[in-house]
Amino acid sequence: MRRIAIYGKGGIGKSTTSSNISDALAESGLKVMQIGCDPKADSTSMLTGGRITTVLDTMRDKSDRTLEDMVHEGSNGVLCVECGGPRPGTGCAGRGIIAAFQELDRLDAMDVYRPDVIIYDVLGDVVCGGFAMPIRNGYARDVFVVTSGERMSLYAANNIATAVNDFRQDGYARFGGLIQNSRGIENEDSLISEAAKDIGTDVVFRLPRSPTVQACEDRDTTVISGAPDSDMAGLYRQLAQTIYSRSEDISGGLRLDYAGCNGCE
Repeated sequence: MRRIAIYGKGGIGKSTTSSNISDALAESGLKVMQIGCDPKADSTSMLTGGRITTVLDTMRDKSDRTLEDMVHEGSNGVLCVECGGPRPGTGCAGRGIIAAFQELDRLDAMDVYRPDVIIYDVLGDVVCGGFAMPIRNGYARDVFVVTSGERMSLYAANNIATAVNDFRQDGYARFGGLIQNSRGIENEDSLISEAAKDIGTDVVFRLPRSPTVQACEDRDTTVISGAPDSDMAGLYRQLAQTIYSRSEDISGGLRLDYAGCNGCE
């Protein structure tokens, strides 16, 4: 089982990238689960054709909840989960992620579905206890960051790399590299290459800016399923295989020493 976390600044295209990776891997015959760890709960919408019921919504609304209430099948059989978040103006999104992970673990989700690959799609603007859950608690083994050449995107990438490297000494996740999601910034390739050098990693793949991606997003579908014969679909398939080959197969149980979310209510 490969456990991969895809981080990135909000709006940088991490969910689009994650969903196309998941769809491409599932298309190749692997059993894939994607877990959205963003309070917007839209990580899997391109795989399912719209929003799905989140773990936190199910926890609030049902006392006799089951995995079938929280795990939904998307394109090419991808198992889709959205952690969700608190109601607007209440609670803490990071704490919500922790609660959702605990609920999935209580119901033995990974033992029941036994996916070959788990993709965690995680918001990277804030790496607090909740948003660090996939990398701090032994859930994900390999962490990749989606970034463009924009300053705040690179700043977020550096923060995430710092967090991963801090946790690595405790035997948790390792940093796998940067995924460039191009925005047409001047000297973008060199800016990201320089950032990778400063972080001590490399750029594992460069995705060009493409109208095909936007067209598929508008139809709530991945490029893999919505434009399977396009050049962009071919690139996403290459990216998926690159991520898969650079990740590590893990056996054994999870480390369930849940991290706190300091300062959260």
